[in-house]
Amino acid sequence: MSFRRKVYSQVAKVLEKKLLRAPDVFYFKVAAPLISRKARPGQFVILRLHAKGERIPISLADIDPIEGTISIIVMAVGKTTTELSNLKAGEDILDLCGPLGNPTHVERLGKVIVVGGGFGVAPLYPIARSFRAAGSEVVCIMGARSKDLLIYEKEMGAVCDRVVVTTDDGSKGMKGFVTQALAKELETGGADLVITVGPAVMMMTVANTTRSFGVKTVVSLNPIMVDGTGMCGGCRVSVGGRTLFACTDGPEFDGHQVDWDILMTRQKTYVPEQRESFETWKQKHAGALCE
Repeated sequence: MSFRRKVYSQVAKVLEKKLLRAPDVFYFKVAAPLISRKARPGQFVILRLHAKGERIPISLADIDPIEGTISIIVMAVGKTTTELSNLKAGEDILDLCGPLGNPTHVERLGKVIVVGGGFGVAPLYPIARSFRAAGSEVVCIMGARSKDLLIYEKEMGAVCDRVVVTTDDGSKGMKGFVTQALAKELETGGADLVITVGPAVMMMTVANTTRSFGVKTVVSLNPIMVDGTGMCGGCRVSVGGRTLFACTDGPEFDGHQVDWDILMTRQKTYVPEQRESFETWKQKHAGALCE
């Protein structure tokens, strides 16, 4: 059942910007007093930079209702994320809509493992913090291709009981993949719940790993999304043989029930158009770089 909440839309000022990982991953703290008072871990916002901009969903990396801010992590991979990454502190985002989606169900459990890949670890930060505040033991497994691509290690260390780092090349932590570290963790200590955020193929392999251990696994899906309110149907996913909408029924689902083939196929639907749009934008804005 969808979480009932008020959704707000507002102009939002960028208060802080930091380069988290050169050259393309940025942290933004944004003034959003109405959204921050209602937002919960696991939810997301949709933003539009200007009158001719597209709407894109972005997960919440932090929420501070007292300060009246939310934080987001952006990787410049296409037209809109590159435009967003070029914003400076003091500039405005034309439309910021949220909070959207259902929040993570947080309760006191014996042990929760959160698994993040790449910059997907950032949305796990408020989730891990909430589970630990509820009295759960929280273990974070985070992975990247190399140590230079890791982010949020310090932040996760502050809200988790343990952090396990994996790198494909062995440049830091355990050499290998997050699923190898997860299997080892489950073999030695088990878990009551696994939550994972990251690329679809990583979340799929996490769900495949936990299935044999019988551990409930929650995944945060990231299909194509337009309005974020269930009207367009663009974010439909197949879960347990049912067609659901990631924006209103999710974004979190039972990872053992997701049809991953359908999800990953739909994610590639507009890749040629996205590539063409980005190339056209770069030609019109020659010299525009993420700063």
